[in-house]
Amino acid sequence: LGFVRRILVTGGAGFIGSNFARRLLKRRTDCKIVVYDKLTYAGLLSRLVDLEAGFRGRYAFVKGDICDQAHVLKVMREHKIGTVVNFAAETHVDRSLQRPFIFVETEVTGVTVLLDSCRIQGVERFVQISTDEVYGDLSFGSADESAPLSPRNPYAGSKVGAEAMVMAFHATYGLPVVITRSSNNYGPWQHPEKFVAASASRLLQGQPVRLHGNGLHMRDWIFVEDNCAAVELVMEEGVSGEVYNICAGELHTNFTVARKLLDIADLPEEGFITYVPDRQGNDRRYSMTSHKVRSLDWKPEMSFDEGMRYTYQWYKEMKDWWAELAAD
Repeated sequence: LGFVRRILVTGGAGFIGSNFARRLLKRRTDCKIVVYDKLTYAGLLSRLVDLEAGFRGRYAFVKGDICDQAHVLKVMREHKIGTVVNFAAETHVDRSLQRPFIFVETEVTGVTVLLDSCRIQGVERFVQISTDEVYGDLSFGSADESAPLSPRNPYAGSKVGAEAMVMAFHATYGLPVVITRSSNNYGPWQHPEKFVAASASRLLQGQPVRLHGNGLHMRDWIFVEDNCAAVELVMEEGVSGEVYNICAGELHTNFTVARKLLDIADLPEEGFITYVPDRQGNDRRYSMTSHKVRSLDWKPEMSFDEGMRYTYQWYKEMKDWWAELAAD
């Protein structure tokens, strides 16, 4: 089969990557998607079962490590890859506090391997998925793409390192790159270690939501499908060498998110919210502007209320998928 686009989605068995691969396959008939994933605890083939069954000839899965350049190049050449979208990452901040070197290996070394492989292969586009955490703790205002980077945990630091290598390859070799910085994603297929998924799964098991510190940490929440739509748009229309913030402008405290889920579950606050010690260096507030990506004619479709309700219902219906993960 001939395809206009042959896209390598690294980290495609993860939460956002699998949603992105699914979106492209459902919406486009002109592309072949190759998911490349190491299948760590966060990369799950169960997220991809429907793709394997429903898109034969247009979808392939390859198990591999982005730090293994020989294998990365082999896959790129065999599948004639023209575009790489890199979701591969260690993402859980709590884990980065305990094992920072693993984050540096994946986020910095792995990204450098991908970039150099793209240079050798001559890809037409490399998309690096980054995070609003690179801006650090903002007590007021919102960061645009030119704001200084101020990472405050090893995860965010490793992401800044990755971005630096992306821009270095663009400046040195003319590699066609774009970077997206996304705010907190939530939605179907998220691992129950993350706040919204953890809170929904705990409530569905009759357990209380856990809030760090006083629960007033503020994040900008975006439904995963809206984020994937923006990433796809940047992949197609973003200007090479540019960065694009992606956020919904839905700033809420963790307490507000917990209350929303309790309302959806029809449960009282008393007995279903518990407070645990705050993590080290936990940023109080993240906030970005998204004027740049909106100028490409993107806007979020899912409201916070609708998205939280949809997500809670999904976890209610998919308990068999997440129950074992939540027990780990």
